[in-house]
Amino acid sequence: MRQYLYLIVTILGVISAFFLAPLLGESKINFFEALTRGDSLSAQIFFGIRLPRIFFAFFVGAGLAVVGAAFQALLRNDLATPYTLGVSSGGAFGAVVAIKSGMVFSFLGFSTVSLFSIAGSLLSIAIIYWISRNRYGLSTFTLILAGVTISLFFSALILFIHYLADFTETYRMIRWLMGGLDVVGWPYPLTLFIFLTAIYFYFHWHIPALNLILAGTDLAKSKGVNVLSLQRGSFFLASILVGVIVSMAGPIGFIGLIIPHILRLINGPDHRWLLPGCVGIGGAFLVWCDTVARLIIAPAELPVGILTAMFGGPFFIYLLIRKRSLS
Repeated sequence: MRQYLYLIVTILGVISAFFLAPLLGESKINFFEALTRGDSLSAQIFFGIRLPRIFFAFFVGAGLAVVGAAFQALLRNDLATPYTLGVSSGGAFGAVVAIKSGMVFSFLGFSTVSLFSIAGSLLSIAIIYWISRNRYGLSTFTLILAGVTISLFFSALILFIHYLADFTETYRMIRWLMGGLDVVGWPYPLTLFIFLTAIYFYFHWHIPALNLILAGTDLAKSKGVNVLSLQRGSFFLASILVGVIVSMAGPIGFIGLIIPHILRLINGPDHRWLLPGCVGIGGAFLVWCDTVARLIIAPAELPVGILTAMFGGPFFIYLLIRKRSLS
């Protein structure tokens, strides 16, 4: 029964995200006119602005949710997310450096801010991996501590750059750090789709190993799982996906924490159901958060990172209290 409920919720979430959310916005559109007249204003708004944004939001939410589920399984820690491991802070630092430097160029469709953000994320990955590795593999405890420490360090550097920046630069930095999904056209959604598809299938291929690791690394090793190799590959690939997401959308937090836990409450921890559910519900959740952000103070837009933090902050506190009561 739970699996049917899980499946129905996922399907309804995806349908609502792609068929209802694009019709909502400050500017009213005629859906029939958008489909039949490619030169109409409705078609330009629907296919050029709203639909790319919906797909982009869906891929961002799906990617963060999948990575969150994978990290929580590999590290066997309920609080592990793409952002507690410090990857987003490195990306944010790179973006702030790009804004302060004033360099303007693009490469393969990526702006200066995006390129510097990816570089910052890769730097963060390298530092965290170097700190946490040992001859037995990746130390879970050290990995999380290193991620938190690096995150705080990069946050301090961001504040330092803020102090040196002028008013215009500071405004751009703060606005970027709030996270946003305001894309026009298809380059970003298509690029993210390629990264997400490749890395999702990597995790999907290793679903049996992820389920065994949940029961314990010793059991997984006795069943023939190369835990060290899976940890390394998953950490690097997931961190690269998060780096790409942060470079395009900014740091949008808590998706990787909220969605996997909600889906586990509905249907349990089996990754055969959890990972596809993270794609559907994680993507739909962020689409609707972005839709609310577009409408709540229209004609202005609320950065979607504010809404996800408002949902995620109390949920994070709930997990901490629940974890303490069970210990």
